[in-house]
Amino acid sequence: MALLICIETATEVCSVAISEDAKLLALQEVEDAFAHSAKLTLFIKDCAALANIALTDLAAIAISSGPGSYTALRVGISTAKGLCYALGIPLIEVNTLQALAMATAKQVQTPDAVYCPMIDARRMEVYTALFDASGNSLTATQPLIIENNSFEHYFNLEQTIVFSGNGAAKCQSVLNSPFAQFEHMKCSAAHLIDLAFGNFQDRNFVDVAYFEPLYGKLPNITTPKNKLNT
Repeated sequence: MALLICIETATEVCSVAISEDAKLLALQEVEDAFAHSAKLTLFIKDCAALANIALTDLAAIAISSGPGSYTALRVGISTAKGLCYALGIPLIEVNTLQALAMATAKQVQTPDAVYCPMIDARRMEVYTALFDASGNSLTATQPLIIENNSFEHYFNLEQTIVFSGNGAAKCQSVLNSPFAQFEHMKCSAAHLIDLAFGNFQDRNFVDVAYFEPLYGKLPNITTPKNKLNT
């Protein structure tokens, strides 16, 4: 038996789950881009109470590693590393897009479809990759500006692509192929559980000291317009 805590902060969703092996025991989450720093540790405490465990019972911490929001990912990884150091337990990396693709495939139940999770990267750009129904990667993760001819190769082959994630809705009017299917599926710590447990069984851990999430982009930092030149 392995008790794992999963942390998802790659997008506007702040989410924490506790699992026993691959079974969900507790879940706390909120969809609020400004809630991560205020809610994350509270959700961890609440999940432990709901699961009736102590944090010292945990076997490992799993973190959604991006791509996604720079600030939100920093909050998640800092909290995860702090718990790992305090409890002396390993850290597990779970790719955000892979977890989202597998959750979408589980919901849709279309084994011959290609799954395309999308994380919003502002305007018409998304972070994305393609996966099969089992979560195997078909393309590398990349930032992509969505245009009318995006995924044209697959659509010409009459290949169904299932789009999901917080970047998918804005692309629906552009990707108007009959082979484009859109599913409402947000990021959640619950989606990390299967991959996290598989990595735990394989002892596939990352170095707590040196691990960094996949930000995708550095934060867009600008100088305030009313700042005087000195």
